Amino acid sequence: MAPGHAPAPTPARIALVAFPGVRAFDVSVITEVWGVDRTDRGAPPFDLRRVAADPAPVPLRGGLSLTPDRTLAWLTRADLIVVPGLDDHLTPAPAPVLEALRRAHARSTPIAALCGGAFTLAQAGLLDDRRAVTHWNLTDLLRTHHPRVTVVPDALFLHDDNIWTSAGTAAGIDLCLHLVRTTHGAEAAAAIARSMVTAPFRTGTQAQFIEHPTAHTDRDADTLAAVRDYALTHLAEPHTVAGLAARAGMSPRSFARHFQATTGTTPLRWLITQRIAAAQKLLERTDLALPEVARRTGFGSEITMRQHFATHLATSPRDYRLAFQHTLDQQEVDMASLHP
Repeated sequence: MAPGHAPAPTPARIALVAFPGVRAFDVSVITEVWGVDRTDRGAPPFDLRRVAADPAPVPLRGGLSLTPDRTLAWLTRADLIVVPGLDDHLTPAPAPVLEALRRAHARSTPIAALCGGAFTLAQAGLLDDRRAVTHWNLTDLLRTHHPRVTVVPDALFLHDDNIWTSAGTAAGIDLCLHLVRTTHGAEAAAAIARSMVTAPFRTGTQAQFIEHPTAHTDRDADTLAAVRDYALTHLAEPHTVAGLAARAGMSPRSFARHFQATTGTTPLRWLITQRIAAAQKLLERTDLALPEVARRTGFGSEITMRQHFATHLATSPRDYRLAFQHTLDQQEVDMASLHP
């Protein structure tokens, strides 16, 4: 190691569990989030491994295949295990895979499943008596084949007992970015999202299915987008549904209804999640006092901000800053070593 250079941070170890029948799209999402080196753009390093029961290539739909580079034994080293969805949602996973997932959960290793990957976790018994989500069109199928699972019909992703599940397609991207965000901070997730040209943050409680049936609805969506932009650039100001509705030229009731139809969440819930995201960035990147962070992000007081952090992030602003300031300091030292 060169004099004066600190050692690079240890990459987080991510295991992509593969077996015949997993979706190529979900494999690509996992690889895009954790398998691309973006340390030059401010993202942390990751060590993504393709894990399977044996080293034989895993066939994927469309004439593709995935070559494993580790066996299931590597799961004992993983910091996070991610299970892709399935082309046929009732595809039985190999018994060694199910047993390895059970052992990983018993070790308290976080496990995430994208879309129909919830069926794999259910086969392993990991969702028994727990809440889970999958694609809205598969909720009845999951309930029927796994009646002990409490299927949540309308959410993008959720967490129960160190197990994450998500809805279909884009929600898998949302969950992966959320897992980066909760482990490495908002800036790390934003760096990856910018590279992928996707939104960096959607709350897991947002509705899965949003209709845009008419040109009139599209015009409303444009109006509401302008109101959201205004709120984001004036987060420090107090906002009410009535005030935002007036800016949109709607009654409060009509505004709230159209807002939820367009975004999948309520105006106040959306505003809270945006304020939390803004506060996270300030806590990560500045030394501003907590009352000033609360003022700039519209919480009004440190007490209110602390209450929302406890509810939504299960931590306090002070603890969040301590955790992620250390992570970012490590990343900046590593960047300096790359560009002396």
